[in-house]
Amino acid sequence: MILEISRQQQRTGGDPEILTSMALASRREEEIGGVPVRRYGYTYPFFGLSLEDRAAMDKKGGNLLSLSLFGALLTRPQVRLFHAHALKRLGGEVRTAARLRRKPFVVTLHGGVFDVPEAERQQMMRPIANKPEWGKVFGALFGSRRILEDADQVICVGAGELEKARGQLGHDRIAYLPNGVDSHRFATGDGAAFRRKLQIPLDAFVILNISRIDPQKNQAMLLEAFSEFVREQPKAFLVLIGPETQPDYAATLRQVIADGQLSSSVRLLPGLRNDDPTLVQAYHASDVFVLPSRHEPFGIVALEAWSAGKAVIANHVGGLRALIRDGENGLFISPGAEGTASQLVQRLHSLAKDPGLRRQLGEAGRAEAVGRYDWSRVASELESLYQAAESHAARRYGRAHK
Repeated sequence: MILEISRQQQRTGGDPEILTSMALASRREEEIGGVPVRRYGYTYPFFGLSLEDRAAMDKKGGNLLSLSLFGALLTRPQVRLFHAHALKRLGGEVRTAARLRRKPFVVTLHGGVFDVPEAERQQMMRPIANKPEWGKVFGALFGSRRILEDADQVICVGAGELEKARGQLGHDRIAYLPNGVDSHRFATGDGAAFRRKLQIPLDAFVILNISRIDPQKNQAMLLEAFSEFVREQPKAFLVLIGPETQPDYAATLRQVIADGQLSSSVRLLPGLRNDDPTLVQAYHASDVFVLPSRHEPFGIVALEAWSAGKAVIANHVGGLRALIRDGENGLFISPGAEGTASQLVQRLHSLAKDPGLRRQLGEAGRAEAVGRYDWSRVASELESLYQAAESHAARRYGRAHK
């Protein structure tokens, strides 16, 4: 989201810059898609963290501390406003820099605050469980617990998060702004080349899932359903693409594939960069896209599948509930219910047997992606929210808004 919005802002005369940490990166400065990115050293202020713990925190967006990044926020020239995509200490650094510089401050919630299941929250906190924390003073110094109350605008990418934020925050500076998609980029792709590369027959029925290899994304249930589905549809293939944020879970999936004798019909690939042309090919190689997440703040991959004209099956959770209209632009399965895998099998059979239904759902989804979720429209709506934040900041600091 951050990169795509930045590119849209450049096209309309803006000069965005992305400041972040060195987590999961090796270069301190680079341009990605023409957008300058600057990265800064960081630490996790807990005693006793192993290298494995740090790696797990990096992958899940842990509560890091970066004083060098804070220094950069204080000194970057010609700042119009600050837009944070993180809370806790890092978000607090952005909040404090904005207040010291008397600049507007916007924060986007990506589903990790009000609308996250407790089981997932505990799983995210596992690397720091029982680890003494020495960084609490920085959280207090940066006002980490005041980020949402002090923000000039709070943006929610998920409708579920929006509802809960409005009920719990003490102000009305809260807005819904969904993620977007470059619908033109995903409109065409060489699916046949992708199939040849992965040795998938051109007449196979291909089910695609693109998401982190993580319990939240629920690939285990998808494998359970596929093992049943492939018995009646022997030409079916399942393609799982995503970074392994939970190596133990990935190992479990591989064991399930081996035990179920599914190795010949399942392809498990590492995550792809968003600018990798193979990503577009994967969507066009598929017949149906399945997103069985236990929790999903929004589901941007559904927009990508729609942009490629593909039918989508998804769990009725989080932001997906507002994104998909069952039977119109996608199909739902019920989360957590007994027999969810069997319900998914039924949905897959209905699409495998009815190419017309697949085409109908895919076309409706593409119309939705182009008409409502293209990045150009999202960026335009974000600019309106920026202006509202500037107006509020002007009142806060007692100056006229230009």
